[in-house]
Amino acid sequence: METSARDLARRLLLRRLLGAAGLAGGCRFVVPGALAGTAGALAPRRAAAADAEGLEALFGSENRVISTHEDVLAVTFNAAWNDSGLDSVLGELAHRGAPATFFLTGDFADRCPEVVERIAAAGHGLGNHSYSHPYFSELTAAGRRDEVLAADRALRAAGAGEALTPFFRFPYGETTPEQIGEVNELGYADIEYTADTNGWQGTAGGMTVDHAVRRALDALCPGMILQMHIGDPGGGTEVLDAQALPRILDATTAHGYRVIDLRALLTPATEQTPTASGDPARRNGPTAAAF
Repeated sequence: METSARDLARRLLLRRLLGAAGLAGGCRFVVPGALAGTAGALAPRRAAAADAEGLEALFGSENRVISTHEDVLAVTFNAAWNDSGLDSVLGELAHRGAPATFFLTGDFADRCPEVVERIAAAGHGLGNHSYSHPYFSELTAAGRRDEVLAADRALRAAGAGEALTPFFRFPYGETTPEQIGEVNELGYADIEYTADTNGWQGTAGGMTVDHAVRRALDALCPGMILQMHIGDPGGGTEVLDAQALPRILDATTAHGYRVIDLRALLTPATEQTPTASGDPARRNGPTAAAF
């Protein structure tokens, strides 16, 4: 009886998350004239026939690559510091009609609700990146749960609306099977990344735009999930990932790749949509299909 009640509660939470997604330092905000008309260029996208089955297919894995034969990649950005690179990133994505998923901390959403609204209005997905970006290994199970749920509340309060996805990304990319199971129980699939450009390190950390671009291209493979950042950890205005983005998109296009929306993963397996995998070697598995 206890198990049945828990399963029911879990199903209700999954339905709430999917419904919210429309699928069943300080913060700077400037809208330059050249970009003012681009916010609605990319219409909000809904995954076809999304339901708990499609989401649960992603459970039990850290999901670092999309399983597909197709030359496609997913572009993702994390946000926990500031939004110095946001204007450039949103403008570039709008110019190309390319989708992205933005993983925000709850603290960032509380400080920068206008950023949450801008990302949602531009038609991109929003994911949960914890509330305060702690090391989850240093928290109790209850503490980890609080981090996830507090971020969820912050994103909703900031106006995430239908852009909110049931996707979670662990701080620092550090996962364990136990912790993945915990976020799955909360109704979230863990979406990590195939490669990080490391642009967040900045020139002070020895990174350059060239190096960030090269890291992305060296990891290019069918189903790659690329991680970048929209801000600077020191609160500065130089964001290498924002500068690298157009070059990365140009190069991946030249290699015959297309940018796809991670929300397509929410389509049930019966619809033959590619799934995600924690093992890049599995990217051409039997679930692969065209987007």
